[in-house]
Formats: sequence, C-alpha cells, structure tokens
Amino acid sequence: MINIPAGPFTMGSDDGPADERPAHRVELAAFSIDRLPVTNAQFAAFLNGVGPVNSSGERLFDVDDVDARVHRRAGKWAADQGYENHPVVEVSWVGARDYCAWAKKRLPTEAEWEKVARGTDGRKYAWGNEPPDRSRAQFSAGYNQTVPVDRFPNGASPYGVLDMLGNVWEWVSSAYLPYPYKASDGREELKPGPVRGTRGGGHDSRPQELTTTHRGKDLSRNPASGHHNIGFRCAR
Repeated sequence: MINIPAGPFTMGSDDGPADERPAHRVELAAFSIDRLPVTNAQFAAFLNGVGPVNSSGERLFDVDDVDARVHRRAGKWAADQGYENHPVVEVSWVGARDYCAWAKKRLPTEAEWEKVARGTDGRKYAWGNEPPDRSRAQFSAGYNQTVPVDRFPNGASPYGVLDMLGNVWEWVSSAYLPYPYKASDGREELKPGPVRGTRGGGHDSRPQELTTTHRGKDLSRNPASGHHNIGFRCAR
C-alpha cells in the first residue's frame, strides 16, 4: 500500500461535465491505498474463503457472466489462465466492499480516490496534463480487453499509484451524489441501495473519460451486479 499524507486538495472541475462541478477544496486525513487494483488471482482467494454470496444473501460476484475471469474448477476458485494479473471484473459493489473488509481494509472514498489520482497540483491526468497515450493507460480498446495491472509505470499518479486511469473503472465507497463532496451527508453509509461512484475509466473508455475528475455519469453500474469494465482497489 502507498501512504497518502493528510491535507487539502481541489476536488472536481468547473470546466468539465456538470456532475464534476463545482471545483471545491476538500481536507482529508492521512490514509493508505493499494498501489494496484485487485486482480483475478487475489479475488479468487477471497472466493475460496467466503464464496460468491455473503451471509446476507447479497451477490458478491457474477459467477455466471461470460465476462468473468474467475471460475470454479475441481472445487476451487481460480483465475483463468493468462488473466491472473488482470484486474478483476464482474464484482458487485457489495463484493468490493466485502473483499476489502476481508483483507482488513476498506474501499476508498470518492474524495480519497481523486486525491490519489490528481495530487495537490490539480492535474488533469494521473501522470500530468499530457493527453492519454498507449504508454500510460489501456483505453479505447475492444470489449473485455483488459491488461495486467502493472503494465503502465509511466501512468503512475503523483504518489506512485498505478492503473488509476484506464483498464477498469473502480468502485469507491461513496454514493453517487452531487458536489460539493461531504462525507457527513450520508454518501459514505455502506448499506446497499444507492448507485455508487466509479472512477478512472476502463479499457473501453474514450480518452475524455480518463481525467482525474471524471465520475462515470453515463456508465452502466448497478451496484448489485458486476460489470465487465468495473474493478476496484482497497484503502485503509
């Protein structure tokens, strides 16, 4: 995990889509975040310990979806060959929440995610202000064309966190509510129900969706289901 120092940063944008407005100052305590998204191999270990449905009957992983890259073979969950180090997909928001708890971590808030990607200098992309290219992120690719999570060191955020933009969108803990961001307004209640935030863009995203402020307004993201282009990482 990478340690992120306490302090303020500017969240949102005044010149992007309406759901990014207004740009506003957010103060955060220190926290840590996974350097990489959770992989198929890591999520398979979780399924072997917990199973695809939790004790409340909530579905954690879409085991019957053809886009899943983790399957049960000979009584054991395992990543498909060649996809072990790709980001896991088809995990519901509840599945992401429960995995992080199982790992003694938690999902990052939307504000934490943006600070990690953007830093304190207001950059447009994790690596700076230069437009996305194939040396920094996986984007504008075909359906389900994810790549290993450590492929793009040139795309690192100012804190050295990788794969923040492209490859897969990432669930955050926060409900998808208007700005300004306020952790105390109910958006951080972890009960299933509201549509949750997703950040970062995926392998099939257009370049304009890869900014540090983009919130995935038009992304299909029912929180009770998994999706072919949504993964996650954990914080603490």
